[in-house]
Amino acid sequence: MKQLITLALFLLTFTAFAQKPCDYSVNVNDSIGSYKATNEYLMSEKYFGGNFDYIFFSLAQTDGLPTLNLQSIQKSKDFIKANCFDKNSKIFLQLENGKIVTLMHIDQENCGTLIRDDKGFNNRINTGIFMFMKDNYEELKKSPVSIMRVKYLTNIEDYIVKRELTSELNGKVTHPNTYFMENIRCVE
Repeated sequence: MKQLITLALFLLTFTAFAQKPCDYSVNVNDSIGSYKATNEYLMSEKYFGGNFDYIFFSLAQTDGLPTLNLQSIQKSKDFIKANCFDKNSKIFLQLENGKIVTLMHIDQENCGTLIRDDKGFNNRINTGIFMFMKDNYEELKKSPVSIMRVKYLTNIEDYIVKRELTSELNGKVTHPNTYFMENIRCVE
């Protein structure tokens, strides 16, 4: 009887800590090198006064170098000012254990693209690629994220990272605060 209980506890523990498989939107190996990127993941969604603001993350690995791709999508009937990324742009992630992880933007200026849709909305799409620092990369595996700060060329935006986020865009439920804990292994 003890063996049966021990076996049952072992199986429950094993299934509780089993990791889900990595889902990639791109996974290429050729003579030039290798590149793989995870699917985009909704990290933040704001809706206020007819203005929409979405932040998506995806992790990528280029020839063994892990990076974070941030995509910002803003939607409004009014003009949307540009939040540009440059070589001094950074992402600061405050973890629940009190530590702060800094990611540095690559040396490439990008102010995004402004597109007007058929419903009269202005849409600004901006993408930035950020590199992990070696000294605090391991911390992302250990603790959930509580606050994210994005430093643009001329502006700083703060985001509260939620434990659970139900998207108004597609109704999908995500868990942004544990994004790195669950997915960083996909680009190691």
